[in-house]
Amino acid sequence: MNAFEALRSLWLQAGLPEEALSQAQLSGADPVLPSSFAVGAAAQSSIAAAALAACELGHQRGAARQAVSVDMRHAALECTGWFSLDGRVPELWDAFSGLYRSADGWVRIHANFAHHREGALRLLGLDPERAQRADAEAAMRGWKAVDFEDAAAAQGLVATALRRFEDWDATPQGRALAGQPLFTIERIGDASPLALPPLAGDQRPLTGVRVLDLTRILAGPVGGRALAAYGADVMLVNSPKLPNIEAIADTSRGKLSAHVDLDTAEGKETLARLLADAHVFVQGYRPGGLAALGFGPEDTSRIRPGIVHVSLTAYGTRGPWAGRRGFDSLVQTAMGFNHAEGEAAGDGKPRPLPMQILDEATGYLIAMGAAAALWRQQREGGSWHVQVSLAQTGRWLRGLGRVEGGLGAAVPDRAPYLETSASGFGALCGLRHSAQLARTPAAWTRPSVPPGTDPAVWP
Repeated sequence: MNAFEALRSLWLQAGLPEEALSQAQLSGADPVLPSSFAVGAAAQSSIAAAALAACELGHQRGAARQAVSVDMRHAALECTGWFSLDGRVPELWDAFSGLYRSADGWVRIHANFAHHREGALRLLGLDPERAQRADAEAAMRGWKAVDFEDAAAAQGLVATALRRFEDWDATPQGRALAGQPLFTIERIGDASPLALPPLAGDQRPLTGVRVLDLTRILAGPVGGRALAAYGADVMLVNSPKLPNIEAIADTSRGKLSAHVDLDTAEGKETLARLLADAHVFVQGYRPGGLAALGFGPEDTSRIRPGIVHVSLTAYGTRGPWAGRRGFDSLVQTAMGFNHAEGEAAGDGKPRPLPMQILDEATGYLIAMGAAAALWRQQREGGSWHVQVSLAQTGRWLRGLGRVEGGLGAAVPDRAPYLETSASGFGALCGLRHSAQLARTPAAWTRPSVPPGTDPAVWP
């Protein structure tokens, strides 16, 4: 499937008007990064879908349609998530993160947060204060891969066994996902259309849209960043108690950033007040986590009739893994991508995809789903629930087909696509947004700032 076919499929699944697809202009072809998978088409089509959906909402608000062009090379490089701060490229992977040989295969551990790293090392029988990577490698040899995966999951840790595609397909979770759509947009309540003012000719298509971004790490923050690029007021809401990784500097471009402690009555009141004036609520916490605090889809639609509630999970909402935590690198490993890339390379050694494409593409599906649901909300009223998952995006990527000789592609020069801006983290150099809007260019007009910089009030 080529990129335009992928875009068309996304567009029609979202229920958006087919005639708007004539505004999409896609250039380039895979391979653009070293992979046997169509990662360029995945990046390009998901980014184009997000931008085009935002523009279609703008059209619903009275603006003329406008061309949206996306170059595949630029899109793929944007999805690598590369950035620097004051000339330093942060190391985004902990020394203990990665693949480990087990007694019967391989296990990938995600250790970027201290509590996950320490938990995994204790599960291996090691002292987190003293252990070295070599100690962890030796200890893992005493475990069967699936046994460690299950033991880690039971303790709320994040690790997965390496599988082949056919092995994943045969698991209960693989079977639960088979036949499920890539994403869902469901009406969950009655409401009048929320007032969105008509757009002036020079305003970006999401001007006046208020988005609460309760997401972490990558997929959700990328979705919020895209909505900000198209003009939305996006407020990233962090807990003052939770750690963050340095990638937050890149994914916070264009956003307000506030602290709200939902473990307190005051914090819940603050979030409810923000929600009462919001149009979109995006959350990426573990399944059921926010619902337990009174902010599940039914709760938010009661507090704010007409809200678009977007839910992100790792492994979907069905099957025995529906409640499991997960990250892109782990989903790649569990579902068969790492094995398939190694097999394509010919050396048999598992290898990751060249970027966190499941996170990145899912992020743009979040932005597309939010804009598409808003488009429907403006026409039909109602409250809406959009659901996406990394694993369903993985199934979609697999369905885009393989790229013969793709692993031989050279990484393109990113320099032509970079921009530097002042931020609350230092001089931030990152990729410009790859979706080019003909009349109202996408842009991040707010600087990236650390969590808690802004008050928890709408501007």
